[in-house]
Amino acid sequence: MAAPLSPTSRQAALARFAVFEADLASGELRKQGRRMRLQDQPFAVLAILLERAGNVVSREELRERLWPADTFVDFDHSLNTAVAKLRDALGDSASSPRFIETLAKRGYRFVADVEWSSPAAASSGTSGNTHSPSGAELDVRFQHRGVSRSLFAAIQVMYTVFYLLALIRWEAIDRTTGLGRGTPIILVSVLVTAAVGIPVRFYLLSATAFDYTRLGEKFNRIFPAIFVLDELWALAPFLIHEWIGFGGALAATAALLYVPFAERTLLRMAYGGALRRSQAEHP
Repeated sequence: MAAPLSPTSRQAALARFAVFEADLASGELRKQGRRMRLQDQPFAVLAILLERAGNVVSREELRERLWPADTFVDFDHSLNTAVAKLRDALGDSASSPRFIETLAKRGYRFVADVEWSSPAAASSGTSGNTHSPSGAELDVRFQHRGVSRSLFAAIQVMYTVFYLLALIRWEAIDRTTGLGRGTPIILVSVLVTAAVGIPVRFYLLSATAFDYTRLGEKFNRIFPAIFVLDELWALAPFLIHEWIGFGGALAATAALLYVPFAERTLLRMAYGGALRRSQAEHP
């Protein structure tokens, strides 16, 4: 695999992140191939943050690089205006940053994964290495994170449907288990885990919908509980084995046993950069 581009060579390179592409040589920002209007000063701020992706760039460093010492300007106002225009172009926000994170009294940090490539590679349809802010390489291009998020959301919808059907048709489950007149262990387990699972799935769905950048970190923390919940519900097909047959229930259960691992992988693909930063900061 080719070596990463050096900071010097990056000046004539393309930086790709999410659906955006920044051409540092021409000073152009493109979104899905369409050129966006962005003034020189905001683009210069973007270029510096991209070169230092994952690292804190202090306001003083930005001042030194963008405003020479003999330049008379209201630095704080100019920098705040440039960052605001840059965030507006990227559809980003200071309160819930997807790209530019503000660190109070310290500076700014570019938090999305960045892929660098040379203009020649871009014109030939090949890409350079993908680098996360921590410097680790990703196996999946960052542009595909929308697909990962959609698949993760679809899994949450699937489980939510399972839970709702179980709560609505609990009498049918009671008859199927044949424990209604004795100790309804299975029925109680189904109803309790369904009641617990619904708010969990709604949290994961809302976090995915709003593209919460720390979702990967949060999911990683609750994964043991999610794993137990999902593995229990992997047996759900046997509750309807009378309709789908024993073989069908076994096949469905085998597939569902893998789902929690798929969930974790999808979130690593979508939010791997943020997750690695969190692990580095809180080992």
